[in-house]
Amino acid sequence: MIQVLSSAWALLLGMGLLMVGNGLQGTLLGVRGEIEGFSTLQMSFVMSAYFVGFLGGSRLAPEMIRRVGHVRVFAALASFISAVMIMYPMLTDPIAWSLGRVLIGFCFSGVYVTAESWLNNAASNENRGQALSLYMIVQMTGIVSAQALMLVGDPAGYETFVIASILVSVSFAPILLSISPTPAFDTTKPMTLRKLLDTSPLGCVGMFLLGGIFSAQFGMSAVYGAQAGLTLVEISTFVAAFYVGAVLLQYPLGWISDRMDRRLLIVLVAIVGGVGAIIGMLYGTSFSVLLAGAFLIGGMTSPLYSLLIAYTNDYLEYEDMSAASGGLVFINGLGAIAGPLITGWLMGNAGLGPAGFFLFIAVLMLAMAVYALYRMTQRAYVPVDETGAIAPISPTSSPVALEVAQEVVIEAAQDELDAQEPA
Repeated sequence: MIQVLSSAWALLLGMGLLMVGNGLQGTLLGVRGEIEGFSTLQMSFVMSAYFVGFLGGSRLAPEMIRRVGHVRVFAALASFISAVMIMYPMLTDPIAWSLGRVLIGFCFSGVYVTAESWLNNAASNENRGQALSLYMIVQMTGIVSAQALMLVGDPAGYETFVIASILVSVSFAPILLSISPTPAFDTTKPMTLRKLLDTSPLGCVGMFLLGGIFSAQFGMSAVYGAQAGLTLVEISTFVAAFYVGAVLLQYPLGWISDRMDRRLLIVLVAIVGGVGAIIGMLYGTSFSVLLAGAFLIGGMTSPLYSLLIAYTNDYLEYEDMSAASGGLVFINGLGAIAGPLITGWLMGNAGLGPAGFFLFIAVLMLAMAVYALYRMTQRAYVPVDETGAIAPISPTSSPVALEVAQEVVIEAAQDELDAQEPA
């Protein structure tokens, strides 16, 4: 762990500041949209736009890096992020915000691709798993920390937007000035979606549903809080509860997943997440109960992402794992685009009000549990001693981080085979 920090501290510091800026702008827009009188449906388009850009960036950023290099891509995209954050309070219009969110989603995706390839280069085979774990902790800690900054300025003004822009601008310095040398960049040609679906129907369906769950959580939780009449402090705490749950429950559930049928664990985790959403929907008038529901949802969402990837890997050859990364991220991204749109429709046009936020998450969580139960009747499970390791990975990561996670799994499997060979 110390070796990882000494070689990649600048990168992790920069990424932490980036995540603070990203987490701050997401919550801030949800609150400011309510102040500006935007409808819930309009805000759902604004929030969905981020995932449209993010999905596009994950597909196009690798080619940009190949053409002009890591440093130029990183600096250019980072400049756009900072500019868009300043633009939000100047152009308080849902169309302008949606276009800005597409651009900022594209840029953040490209920045993640660049930074994560640097992280992979800075790590060795021996500490790549630790580097990935630290990276995930930094991501979630950054988003949680961002919620405290919501209390620094008035969301009806421009100060908080400026803070977010400054944080993003400052984050580039340690990365661009301290990371050396620039890594070679290469990504694996993705597996076709048809082959991926044939290999793991549960993995594909689960990733699509989880994309909707996470994007609703990431994009619409602040909109929910504003519509439900929560105070600014309560909204910040509510949003933070999702990510605190993700940090605290990722590793225990990962440990359990290596010791039981992963399909059964997916069922149980999805049910717990669905129950958390139902609790929030039925008893949301109690703020403490609301926090408990958010904690359970967030605590199940991130582990489910890692679980579904690990489960899919159980049916892949080692040489196909990296190729499957791009397809899994793409499927998750499609679900993420739809998530805020459907949530916004339920909260607004369908007349359900704030309860529509939790209803959407509950339906998707329970649908995943039902489908996983169905798949258990269609295929024999892989014995625990034949399953691969699980690597912690966040839904906010790019395909590069997922490829790094696959490398960790492959290396762990190879080490286990080496240990079994007679001396």
